[in-house]
Amino acid sequence: MTTFRSGFVAVVGRPNVGKSTLVNSMVGTKVTIVSPRPNTTRAQVRGVLNRPDAQVVFVDTPGLHKPKTALGERMNESATSSLDDVDAVVALVEATGAVGPGDRMVLQHSVKRVRAMARSAALAVELGSGDPEEAGRPTLFVVVNKIDRVGGDGVLGHLTGVSAVVDALDAELGGDPVPVEYFPLSAAKGTGVPDLVDALVDVLPAGPRYYPEGMVTDVAEAFWVADLVREELLHRVADELPHSIACRVTEWEWPRVRCEILVERDSQKGIVIGKGGETLKAVGTAVREQMEPGAYLELFVRVEKHWQQREDQLDRLGL
Repeated sequence: MTTFRSGFVAVVGRPNVGKSTLVNSMVGTKVTIVSPRPNTTRAQVRGVLNRPDAQVVFVDTPGLHKPKTALGERMNESATSSLDDVDAVVALVEATGAVGPGDRMVLQHSVKRVRAMARSAALAVELGSGDPEEAGRPTLFVVVNKIDRVGGDGVLGHLTGVSAVVDALDAELGGDPVPVEYFPLSAAKGTGVPDLVDALVDVLPAGPRYYPEGMVTDVAEAFWVADLVREELLHRVADELPHSIACRVTEWEWPRVRCEILVERDSQKGIVIGKGGETLKAVGTAVREQMEPGAYLELFVRVEKHWQQREDQLDRLGL
């Protein structure tokens, strides 16, 4: 009889390396918003892959970066805390550039977490509370994403460089080296993604389904709609504005849904609304197309100065 495996997989990386795109690709449907803007993901989002032999819960995380605001600090805390109580770690880097300080920080956190997982698994087996045949195998999965943008030699060179960095970080900690598997892939095109999923399932422990079989995310519908509004805005506003935008659903009396868009300055309010309200209208139309039929979506823009630095506002936004 085939062992049913289940577990949680943290997907981590610096901003804009393709974490959300990869999670959507692995789940097989859109469970987290994406955009070309850094720091699009601001909170943990769980996507659930259901297979006959396994259930994998992927935890999409904010990009690790040097925070300049209270929001940035909370995003980093969310990303690092995602490594707690997971069964596998996927660390993303890009094939399009050298391994930088942000990548090193991600890889260092990941190596330390997988080492801690290995120690816990070994201790459980030693104490008789763990089954070595069903405990899973703590492994660090390093994904080199966006291989569709470079040639074969570029991918090979980047794999060599990433491997050297991981080996050096691991050696600094001493003791037994952490098991590492490398996966060059394109999350956007799906190239190499099935192989990664199969490898992740293979190291997960035996366990139950944590979510109902038809469920693909645990994100509340109101949070999802607010994120869809922000996603559509990110595709339409100037480069300097994305970090100043926040969205939250303030009323939900189906089919009427009211979503509030926060900006930090009066000038930004005009950009979000657009000439004659055209930007806001386009956003509302695009979001309604992704909601249940019959939805009536109201969008309001409000100026909330310095909301990124205000703990009270971050609490209200659930960040």
